[in-house]
Amino acid sequence: MRYEIRVDGLMSETLTKAFPELDHVVMSGQTVLFGPVVDEAHLYGLLARCQSLGLRVLEMRRIPE
Repeated sequence: MRYEIRVDGLMSETLTKAFPELDHVVMSGQTVLFGPVVDEAHLYGLLARCQSLGLRVLEMRRIPE
């Protein structure tokens, strides 16, 4: 399954490297992380990583394969 996580603001290159399994794009003042998520534990791990880095998650959704 694939997911998209929208984060408020522009993430630095250093921050995006904290998510090596995801690609990213910047759109309208938001950083969009997207890519494969192995299972529910991985998904919660990604959210915990966002929280530990002080990122504000605006939206998370499953996207088509």
